[in-house]
Amino acid sequence: MISLEDITAAAERIRGKVIRTPTIASHALSKATGADITLKLENLQAVGSFKERGAANKLALLSAEERARGVIAVSAGNHAQGVARHASLLGIDAVIVMPRFTPAGKVVRTRNWGAKVLLEGESFAEALAFAQNLQAREGRTFVHPYDDPAVMAGQGTCALELLEDAGPLDALVVPIGGGGLLSGCAVAARALRPDLRLIGVQVENYDSLCAFPGPATRPNGGATIAEGIAVLQIGQQTDAVIRKLVDEVLVVSESAVENAITLLAEGAKQVSEGAGGAALAAVLTYPELFRDKKVALPISGGNIDSRILANTLLRAMLRDGRILRLVMEIPDRPGVLADISKTIGQAGGNIIEVSHQRLFAAPSVQAAELEVMIEARDPEHAAQITKALEKTYIVRRA
Repeated sequence: MISLEDITAAAERIRGKVIRTPTIASHALSKATGADITLKLENLQAVGSFKERGAANKLALLSAEERARGVIAVSAGNHAQGVARHASLLGIDAVIVMPRFTPAGKVVRTRNWGAKVLLEGESFAEALAFAQNLQAREGRTFVHPYDDPAVMAGQGTCALELLEDAGPLDALVVPIGGGGLLSGCAVAARALRPDLRLIGVQVENYDSLCAFPGPATRPNGGATIAEGIAVLQIGQQTDAVIRKLVDEVLVVSESAVENAITLLAEGAKQVSEGAGGAALAAVLTYPELFRDKKVALPISGGNIDSRILANTLLRAMLRDGRILRLVMEIPDRPGVLADISKTIGQAGGNIIEVSHQRLFAAPSVQAAELEVMIEARDPEHAAQITKALEKTYIVRRA
């Protein structure tokens, strides 16, 4: 098991190579959750994620011979960029194997840091098998994304900074993918704040530790907005640390993660990817565990696709009633659309989208069906808009 000394040595080793990210109190999140929330903003790292801490420490420890042979890593996102950036800073030739499904933006950003990117395999497992074969042929050093003591120690430097800057805390809540961040942070926290409650978070479908402290299970897998922690099985070395030092593991839903991303954007003014918002999702899902407690959350990454972010915000607004989808049966005559638009505007609503169907959905040739998407201030305002329209038209919420 890594020690506090390993983590403090890593902190000295990577000083000046990664950003000492801000630790801030968030009054907006505290009000929304009922807990006293402190954020560690790892989304502000140069590559947008804590992952470069572990990569920087691992690469700094390589011998001259290992540097000359180059490195290889497998990743669909943040680890790839961390390895690519710090290999470039040290003049090390880096090959990053990414699955073919990896979003184009992440591929481009990894290449822009100077690494050679190979798109291989239809899954992470296939990409890993290809990388291991290539590593054996070329003699490169494999930089594991989490199950490596040097990587774990590097990730633990996040907790060193947090504990220095945050003051007294009751709990530290950390997302779990492969377990590198939580295991490193757990070692630092147990050594420096033995009474601090350590809680890990997994997303449903990737909840191998849902029976914690019982044996690991085989999760379902599948699509998730928290792709950064979409790991079917955590590492052997990280698992050993987590089982020894962590108090509890919580599982959160997809909708909870989406709500956390939205709250971070609107309340804390921070952009977070799904994995980066998982810790806040746990506080939102299990409020009774954190109410009136001082709770620290690492916002572990901000590399969310802009389209996914936009859709997430809209879906959250739809769920909490700030976006209305109304379907109306209307007479098919001139001036009706103008009257509906005027009614919505006078009620203070903002029309986002309109779909007007005459031929297929209308019950009569003399009628039409209109679907309108409207932005409201809050659920009460949405009800006022609906009531105003119901004075004249047959309305149902979609």
